[in-house]
Amino acid sequence: MTNRLMLLDTASLYFRAFFGVPDTITAPDGTPVNAVRGLLDFITRLVGEYQPTHLACCWDDDWRPQWRVDLIPSYKAHRVVAERRDDPDVEEVPDPLEQQVPLIRATLEAFGIAVVGHAEMEADDVIGTLATGAGMPVDIVTGDRDLFQLVDDEEQVRVLYVARGVSRHERITDEVVREKYGVGADQYAALATMRGDSSDGLPGVPGVGDKTAATLLSRFGDLDSIIAAASDPDSDMGPGPRGKLKAAADYLAVAPQVVAVVRDLDLGSPGLALPRSPAEPEMLAAIAAQWGLESPVERLTDTLAGLPEV
Repeated sequence: MTNRLMLLDTASLYFRAFFGVPDTITAPDGTPVNAVRGLLDFITRLVGEYQPTHLACCWDDDWRPQWRVDLIPSYKAHRVVAERRDDPDVEEVPDPLEQQVPLIRATLEAFGIAVVGHAEMEADDVIGTLATGAGMPVDIVTGDRDLFQLVDDEEQVRVLYVARGVSRHERITDEVVREKYGVGADQYAALATMRGDSSDGLPGVPGVGDKTAATLLSRFGDLDSIIAAASDPDSDMGPGPRGKLKAAADYLAVAPQVVAVVRDLDLGSPGLALPRSPAEPEMLAAIAAQWGLESPVERLTDTLAGLPEV
């Protein structure tokens, strides 16, 4: 069996589970467990379909790192409930979901599924680091198109994009990125920088959308060359995009660092081998019984046991 690594953008998936699974799914005491149940079933489906040998649930140890905010203060600002000096800001999360997050983590750990995070970094950066030089094919599961920048056909890194649902996910390769945006995956971060993203509080270059950004990248190759051409009166860049890019010079000086996924974190040596049986069966059984999760726990346990031996 060929080794294959699956990297889960965990928060992306449990948010999707919370909003996609009925909130009538509760524990015996009435506590909502729809996000936990949904996430376990997502993992069961994905593991069953792709049969990875290694898997990591990548974690947002800091969903809004201060170093990104220092560069662009509006970064994710609209999601902040409360700012904190020495800890990550408090994100706007529905209370019934927030109370499930510790249970999600405890359940994953009882299964023995690796949960990997890094101080002052987002799950995207953990994913970028684990995907880079993995030495095996990599499937990144996310609903965040920012991670398209990690797609690399030569290194066999692709994104399983779940924006339309886990059951209807798209396999994003370099060819698909080109079809969708007119640029290669290695140019996607530059396109995203110019386009901006209101959901992340990134203003982009006003008046420059996907099509204009793709045209500029096709002509000039990369963002540095585009910025240089905008500043060069002798370049053949048109007056429209030239003026827009020059007006956004301050943003373009810092935004590439914010948009780019970090790929060189020191994560130590986490054990990512996917277990064939729960690491702590008694604890898992207790969690399942207390929270009414027997069925999804059994489904994932059976799926893991049925994987081929490496």
